[in-house]
Amino acid sequence: MLASAADAVPTVGLTTLGYALVGVALGTCSGLTPGLHANNFALLLASAVPVLPGPTVALGAAMLAAGVVHTFLDVVPALTLGVPDPATAAVTLPGHRLVLDGRGREALRLSALGSGLAVVVALLAAVPVTRAVEAVYPTLRRHLPLLLVAVGVVLVATESTWRRRGAAVVVLAAAAGLGWVVLDLDPTGPVAAGGVLAPLFAGLFGAPVLIEALSGEGIPPQADPTVTLDRRTILGTASAGAGAGALVGYLPGVSAAVGTVLVLPAVPGESGARGFLVASSGANTANTVFALFALVTFGMPRTGVMVAMDRAGTVAGTGVLVGTACLAAAVGFALVVSVGDAYLRTVGRLDHTRVSLATGGLLLVLAYLFAGGLGLAIFALAAVVGLLPPLLGVRRVHLMAVLVPAIVST
Repeated sequence: MLASAADAVPTVGLTTLGYALVGVALGTCSGLTPGLHANNFALLLASAVPVLPGPTVALGAAMLAAGVVHTFLDVVPALTLGVPDPATAAVTLPGHRLVLDGRGREALRLSALGSGLAVVVALLAAVPVTRAVEAVYPTLRRHLPLLLVAVGVVLVATESTWRRRGAAVVVLAAAAGLGWVVLDLDPTGPVAAGGVLAPLFAGLFGAPVLIEALSGEGIPPQADPTVTLDRRTILGTASAGAGAGALVGYLPGVSAAVGTVLVLPAVPGESGARGFLVASSGANTANTVFALFALVTFGMPRTGVMVAMDRAGTVAGTGVLVGTACLAAAVGFALVVSVGDAYLRTVGRLDHTRVSLATGGLLLVLAYLFAGGLGLAIFALAAVVGLLPPLLGVRRVHLMAVLVPAIVST
């Protein structure tokens, strides 16, 4: 009997490793496909738990690995698809500005460094940060609406002129109104994974970038991949990104981009678009680590992947899940550099207009799959709202106010 138990341990370990590698593959697929998110795969896995073999912790490892790898690789299509005209670079994403300057290969490496270093910082800080949040969490929860208002005020204040601050308020109000209208709708798509969020975010953040890019010239020739930021600045901005990830992981309604805007002023030096890319990538990945600890400690899922893990009851075995996060981060780091350059080179050779139209068509297909005809309507309405920031000359981060109605009502 003891021998049987001993034999079962390596079997469970191999099964968990196998599921984790499946999660890596799913995260790679979602990360490199615009409009598709690891959340969708995680929710599909959660719905299939009763018929999938293996222990529940192995299924949790697959979901978590998919989420971590996705946060490394989603920068690749973000940098290579929807690159706008140089004349509009002032209101484009920081990564796009680097691509327009021929520094796309450097941008990929900066993003990988930001995500990788932030994972290390998050793992070191997760336990003490969780304990600190645990002490103040009841107070935070009671005053959450006021806290979200304060975050909105700070975001508006970061705009450089009073005209832009007024425009930011308009964008915040429009996004919040959109959320109030669509978040409670019941989608009827062929694939019930992700609800209205998939078409909503594809419309807000994907479609406008592609529309702007139609008048662009595509990806210019890219220079060598040398990273021009010094090590101290990279470590500082990645640590700031980890801090932003903590805000995202524990505080509802704060996205990685919002958290980055809040914490980046604390980083010394003028790192510009490069620093923002490092910090935002770090926040995006560190968020997954902190969200895991938030789920284990408070039982409150903060991301779609954590919702799926909680729904499937796969949160047991924290040590195994932390190890899975480390494995997925190592693989994700390697994939950004190896796959990213090839992705950038391949898309750069294709006809720019056709790439933009094909990507937009893919977003429409995914919107229909996840939410049916309603998803197409949400996508179109969200695209209109998503065009406001570049038209008014303000940051797209204000669009995250779309989630505020759902958070305040819970």
